[in-house]
Amino acid sequence: MTVGRFFLSGSENEKENMAYTSGLLKHRATILNRTEAQQGKFGLDSAGVEFEPAGTVWASVEWAKGKGALNAGALDAYAVKMVRMRWNTIVNERSRILYGGKTYQILPDTFNPDRQENTIQFLMQQIINDK
Repeated sequence: MTVGRFFLSGSENEKENMAYTSGLLKHRATILNRTEAQQGKFGLDSAGVEFEPAGTVWASVEWAKGKGALNAGALDAYAVKMVRMRWNTIVNERSRILYGGKTYQILPDTFNPDRQENTIQFLMQQIINDK
């Protein structure tokens, strides 16, 4: 599978986790990463932060319910989704996710990459006033 400029296929970890990846990762999500910071009139980043697509991955996207959504600070539990994907190097806690035509931010304290298990799991919340 191609992820941006990365090729994630054929590894031993992927074969070991085939049960996890074969049926559960059925949604396409685009990872958006920050571009280089712009020097604005009032300092770094004051010109605005821009995000550009870094790659598209297969992921499991589900509604976060109950305690998990409340801990994430959501006023409405439907605003928070839980994401699981294969481990990769292009997503981080500052990335944004484009899914279903909507843009989401990753809740940084829920970002859990596990290279040994070949997975990344996190909660994301929809950005309402995104430009």
